[in-house]
Amino acid sequence: MVDSGEPLRLMLLHLWHILPYALLTVLPVVLVGALLLHWLRNGSLSTSMTVLVLIPVAALLVGVLGISGFMFNTALTTMLLVCLLVTLVTVPVAVFLGRRIARRSVWEREARERERAAEASRRELVAWISHDLRTPLAGIRAMAEALSDGVVSSPREVTGYANRIGGETRRLSSMVDDLFELSRITAGALQLTMAAVPLQDIVSDALSAQVPVAERKRVRLLAEARLWPVVLGSDPELARVVINLISNAIRHTPPNGTVAVKVDVEGPDAVLSVDDACGGIPEAELTRVFDVAFRGSAARTPEEHGGGGLGLAIAKGLVEAHHGRINASNHGPGCRFEVRLPLAV
Repeated sequence: MVDSGEPLRLMLLHLWHILPYALLTVLPVVLVGALLLHWLRNGSLSTSMTVLVLIPVAALLVGVLGISGFMFNTALTTMLLVCLLVTLVTVPVAVFLGRRIARRSVWEREARERERAAEASRRELVAWISHDLRTPLAGIRAMAEALSDGVVSSPREVTGYANRIGGETRRLSSMVDDLFELSRITAGALQLTMAAVPLQDIVSDALSAQVPVAERKRVRLLAEARLWPVVLGSDPELARVVINLISNAIRHTPPNGTVAVKVDVEGPDAVLSVDDACGGIPEAELTRVFDVAFRGSAARTPEEHGGGGLGLAIAKGLVEAHHGRINASNHGPGCRFEVRLPLAV
């Protein structure tokens, strides 16, 4: 035993004699704790912090018991009780802090992943703009120069060039409108005026608007519903969703194919599905069809004039703004895009 009245030299000498016994008893506990932490490295952070707190407490208990030779006296009993009280206080605190730190770490990791995804999406969007906007602009410039230089002079050719310039201008205008709509969605600036909207009116108007496009491609349009529900939403935005889905289905359906719109009710949701005959999407790409500027691979039937690649991304943003869900799957000879919207109460 070390007497508190001993000179410092004797205290250090006692410490030198005690040190080997302390190391022999404490080191195994520390090694076992290190192995346990290594084994739990992929587990929860709160568990790891609890073990990390228990290691020095257990090492202290074993060290005291080893040095005392398990001779229980008043001092040893008091020390053990103090260690027990410390354990009862520190372990709950370690669990609490571990859970808080774990939640914060998960939030920070998810935030970093969202930032990386947003940055990748921005880079992809910039690349898309530089390519797809430049193509019609180059055509408009070339045709305008031909008209200006007198290369095209006959009335029939001038009319044809004017019509083509008008078509490319409308295409550019559509792309700019899509970009504006997408920027509103991603910036959180989209404000919806919610009301009870009959889904039959939305689908009927969207089909009527797309009939000329379908006839030019010789694509059949079908609509069927077990019943026509009323949903809670904003009329213009829901119309944009349905038109985007139908136009996308027509664009990727080959001639003599069929685009079918089906409406039903499942529980608290109205379900609208659009089936096309695009030939299917590879399973690895199904999760990316709603990404900005995604156009897929050759598995889909190629069309003469591809879209801007924003229609499905806009549809997804608008559906989610209505607290709904949208997904894509392979179905029959093509794909099925299914939208679920909450029913109006």
